[in-house]
Amino acid sequence: MDHDLIVIGAGPGGYIAAIRAAQLGLSVACIDAWSRDDGGPAPGGTCTNVGCIPSKAMLQSSEHYEHVAHGMAEHGIEVGSVKLDLARMLARKQQVVRQNNDGILYLFKKNKVRFLHGHAAFAAKVDGGFEIEVSGADKATLRARHVIIATGSRPRALPGVEFDEKRELSNTGALALQKVPARMGIIGAGVIGLEMGSVWRRLGAQVTVLEALPDFLGAADTQVAKEAMKQFSRQGLDIQLGVKIAEVKPAARSGPVKLRYTDAKGAEQALEVDALMVSIGRLPHTEGLQLDKVGLGTDERGFVVVDADCRTEVPGIWAVGDVVRGPMLAHKAEEEGVAVAERLAGQKPHVDFNTVPWVIYTSPEIAWVGQTEQALKAAGRAYKSGSFPFMANGRARALGDTTGFVKMLSDAATDQILGVHVIGPMASELIAEAAVAMEFKASAEDIARICHAHPTLSEAMKEAALATDSRALNF
Repeated sequence: MDHDLIVIGAGPGGYIAAIRAAQLGLSVACIDAWSRDDGGPAPGGTCTNVGCIPSKAMLQSSEHYEHVAHGMAEHGIEVGSVKLDLARMLARKQQVVRQNNDGILYLFKKNKVRFLHGHAAFAAKVDGGFEIEVSGADKATLRARHVIIATGSRPRALPGVEFDEKRELSNTGALALQKVPARMGIIGAGVIGLEMGSVWRRLGAQVTVLEALPDFLGAADTQVAKEAMKQFSRQGLDIQLGVKIAEVKPAARSGPVKLRYTDAKGAEQALEVDALMVSIGRLPHTEGLQLDKVGLGTDERGFVVVDADCRTEVPGIWAVGDVVRGPMLAHKAEEEGVAVAERLAGQKPHVDFNTVPWVIYTSPEIAWVGQTEQALKAAGRAYKSGSFPFMANGRARALGDTTGFVKMLSDAATDQILGVHVIGPMASELIAEAAVAMEFKASAEDIARICHAHPTLSEAMKEAALATDSRALNF
């Protein structure tokens, strides 16, 4: 065999699996087809190239723009006219992406992972392993005892609407618009739709978000979702729920994209936009892998079927990340990748999906881990709830951002933390404490008894824990 392990895909699940396996002494090759504009390799998958990383770069840049334009006066800072240089903003985004691409290539070299730039496909089962054909820049035929499929996902298109990435957009095109559209439509009020809608609204677009479901952010805690809806509407996002799309007429050469839809009251509506982003979920990406060559199939939704340890039905083949069951989150894929690598080395790791945090990087940020209040009610579980608003937090006042709150849910009998929900400044960072606490089966009292630095946003976590016992000190 050429290698102990071949990893197909260098997104978060794939490159992390390859590195961890190499750290444990395995001979590893990782194959990835993503390319830069100049044709060079661009490892990192959707997350690095057209997802997590560039969207956060654009969110940060657009937040700076809005703050300078509208938020400096209260700090006693007067500024003149503010001018947007979108080309430079996009160039910075690409620089951040390129730094991450190069960082992964460096990590491969450092950990002695063989990287091949090209498209991988199964060729055959062979004695003791599998044969993989690589086409593209690094054409080769490799053999390995084990293979990890980490090929990620692709955006789901609306029937009859193809992505041209100029007017009809997926996340890829929404991150690369060369000018701010006067009117932007977004179909789907999920994480990606809200983040991209926030970016272009801040930069000057009139944004309309059309969501088929009757409830906003159904996966989030209801109290958080209500606060988020209030804040986004106040900012100028026009979010319409319970919408049924009847027709999308693609843009002519210079005309708008035209939509017809039925609103929640059953009334027919029409909308014209200069750019339309479709964000209605993602599909597992398995095209071209030639899974049939090794007797491996997919389920009715296209996912590779795995057990709790990410083993497929074919011994020696594993799969992680967006291509398998579970939340489509980069950090979930990373944890699965590490776990598979460690299983191959004879270790017994464990991934607990209940402590995987969720984050929406809007303003306010939204983050949660564990159970929502509505889920606990539906399960009939007795629980305690404690909340603490950022308006009562000294650091939040000093920052000038007192939106939102921290909410903690704990078991009524044992006080074990069951879920934590944050909407407000730096929620993405604050949720880490909750995830750690839940991994260690901590109680709300444990958090309440820990000394938190003052003044910090993290004090809101302590106060929410105190509030589960009706003894918050600052509210």
